[in-house]
Amino acid sequence: MTGASGISRITTPTGDSAWLATGYTLVRELFTDPRLGRSHPTPETAARMSESAFNGGPIGDFDTEPVDHARMRSLLQPHFSPKRMRELRPRVEEITSLLLDEMQAQGSPADLQAALSLPLPLLVICELLGVPYGERAQFREWTEAVGHVTDRARVEQGMADLFAYNQELVRRKRRAPGDDVVSRLCAVDGVADDEIAMHALVLLFAGHETSAVQIGTGVRMLLENPAQWRKLGEDPDLVASATEELLRACDASSMLRYARTELEIAGEKISTGDLVLLGTASANHDPEVFTDPDRVDIARQEAAHFLFGHGARYCIGAPLARIELQVAFGQLVERFPTMTLAVDSADLIERKEIFTGGLTALPVRW
Repeated sequence: MTGASGISRITTPTGDSAWLATGYTLVRELFTDPRLGRSHPTPETAARMSESAFNGGPIGDFDTEPVDHARMRSLLQPHFSPKRMRELRPRVEEITSLLLDEMQAQGSPADLQAALSLPLPLLVICELLGVPYGERAQFREWTEAVGHVTDRARVEQGMADLFAYNQELVRRKRRAPGDDVVSRLCAVDGVADDEIAMHALVLLFAGHETSAVQIGTGVRMLLENPAQWRKLGEDPDLVASATEELLRACDASSMLRYARTELEIAGEKISTGDLVLLGTASANHDPEVFTDPDRVDIARQEAAHFLFGHGARYCIGAPLARIELQVAFGQLVERFPTMTLAVDSADLIERKEIFTGGLTALPVRW
């Protein structure tokens, strides 16, 4: 990964032409440039990164995108405020402790991905949205389909099934509201059921998929750097900075934007509708910003990373993800100080077919 700042022409995995912006300063500037958006004037002809629904191509209506985005954030932001998330932290700690109790009872070795990385964010997002955890196998299959990078038919069917599921969830909440995000959205005047269902779909996907990936990826990096694992165990106060460092150090996917007008970026003329990829991995490893950027240093105190984006589109769920990661890393090093990988790191298998990536399994022993 390079932090060299600039923009260059590339060909995406789908064979489309795109621009790739690299370097911390340029990427930060483009995150806040209103001339870039997520929609496209002719989405059927737009360049794509993959076939996945959320990070493959354009999203939303080109004519109404700014208004639609502002409305979405105004509806959802209050449910994921730092205050609400702090109130949720004891429950996250309780769920994590119970899951680690089960893993410890089953004994070493264990698959940490199955024991903690996936069920923790799944349980949390189910409780937040009012989704029955017992239905997780069903909607988990659909969320994986939605993120598939090559099979468009599978993506479209997954979206249809997941949307229908959330439409039914909204109908349930209309009949019998509870103390959850979907029920509270149903109580807002002027919000149609299909709009709530779409918001719930996005939250259900993003609320567990990305955190599950980052827990596994973060633990892998710590175990590949045993001195850092020991350091965190010896100084639990480092858990917050460790979480940020593990988010910075991961191999993040580029974030998609489309030019809403003609513009110039780093001396290059960009045409309306061009795909511009914001190279978050490059920015997060820029040697002009991060000392020895390819090294994991859980005590690092440097610039903020861009894994959750930046500016007006900064991830709404970032406070929740941070709590889940901090609690997971903190409890793991406290309870399993001797934990190591149970296989060679080179034998771990990455999920290449899903745009979020992550591991198929994370075998560990203690």
